[in-house]
Amino acid sequence: MDFFSPELLALMFAAGLFAGFVDAIAGGGGLITLPVLLTVGLSPVQAIATNKLQGSFGTFSATLNFIRKGHLDIKAWILPIVLTFVGAGAGVLVLRSVDSSFLVNAIPFLLIAIAVYFLFQRKLGDEDRHQRISRNVFAFFFGSGIGFYDGFFGPGTGSFFTLAIVTLLGYNILKATAHAKLLNFTSNFASLLFFILGDSLVWSVGLIMACGSVIGGYLGAQMTMKHGARIIRPLLVVTSILMTVKLIYSNPDHILGRWIVSFLDVFLS
Repeated sequence: MDFFSPELLALMFAAGLFAGFVDAIAGGGGLITLPVLLTVGLSPVQAIATNKLQGSFGTFSATLNFIRKGHLDIKAWILPIVLTFVGAGAGVLVLRSVDSSFLVNAIPFLLIAIAVYFLFQRKLGDEDRHQRISRNVFAFFFGSGIGFYDGFFGPGTGSFFTLAIVTLLGYNILKATAHAKLLNFTSNFASLLFFILGDSLVWSVGLIMACGSVIGGYLGAQMTMKHGARIIRPLLVVTSILMTVKLIYSNPDHILGRWIVSFLDVFLS
């Protein structure tokens, strides 16, 4: 396939830009980019690896913007960064030898839980709240754990980081989103390094999308800092629901999909 035709160049750049924008605010950029990568002819492994390339650029752009505006304290987050990196690398290594289908079944339930949580907890994250665990404990269990998930599977990583930081560390939703981008960049970058070693990347495609993702990540971070919870919470809910729909659509036999079909049959009969 000619990846450098004007139509495909425009499509990949636009997908990267939109994904970077959405990802900087609520996570879930892979919901946009992975279908595009598969549509242009990449294999599933190539699509996942190439998505990590563009995702690394987008999350780096958003993270850098948050740092410049004073929403991130890198020195205080060294341990979470290190353990997230280690977890993501381990996730990629395990991915090569273990079937990830059980995650395909479990993740939609977690994403729906995130959507419901932020939908009904309307004031959650507007201001800093009580911290339930220390940052070091968070690093060992949630930095490494969510990082591992991102290297192993990936959808919803940014949303999982944001939810964990808001509920466990008590950060307001803007500060939580900023730190979620920092850790999401870390897990993306670690995964990218291991995929490079496995020679799975399609560089021409990934770099074109990365150009759009850098712009989108910057704009998304700007939007987040300007509007805060007013834009972050609705997008978290919407992206979590859309990711759930995408995962169920890709797996028609998923139990949640069967429940929905059964409910509709009863409701419409």
